[in-house]
Amino acid sequence: MVVSYTQEHVYRHPWHRVTAAAWRKFTDADARAAPLSHILEVHTLSRRVDAGSGRIDAVRAIAGRAPPLPLLLRGLVAATAAADVVLCVEHTTVDGPARAMRVVSRNANLRALVHVEETCSYRPHPERPDEWTLFRQETSIRCAPLAAVAAWAAEMVERRCAERFTQNASQGREVVETICERLALADH
Repeated sequence: MVVSYTQEHVYRHPWHRVTAAAWRKFTDADARAAPLSHILEVHTLSRRVDAGSGRIDAVRAIAGRAPPLPLLLRGLVAATAAADVVLCVEHTTVDGPARAMRVVSRNANLRALVHVEETCSYRPHPERPDEWTLFRQETSIRCAPLAAVAAWAAEMVERRCAERFTQNASQGREVVETICERLALADH
């Protein structure tokens, strides 16, 4: 079974400000202290800037605290510290001339239990392209086939992951809004 959902959010800030804030979301000190305290580390693995086309491609590794598993499933995951940390790889593409930013993230560990893929896009809002930004997030969570576990347990893992993911996404949007407000003040 796969749990999928899509969310949209309108930032009442121009695209350049929202994408600047999105780049800073995981490295902002205030965000790391409270709403995104589950993020442990962020490392840029590669970055390529093509000045001719106005494109930026980057890959980052993100380490965060894994949500606690249901008690019945904890024995299935190796009892190591690594089970407490989820590692994600984030691929970001920014097309400056088209004013489009796309971020695709996937978990790199714990894949024997669950596979999560998130695709986020940032584009100028169609009704107010110079003032607002449309953010779209598509998430897919699939529990790996676990022959030793009943289907209800796999569903429980998918549901719990989806709940946590939705909660973290909401906090991430709040952080981007806060950073946008600070950038707006700096613009004036």
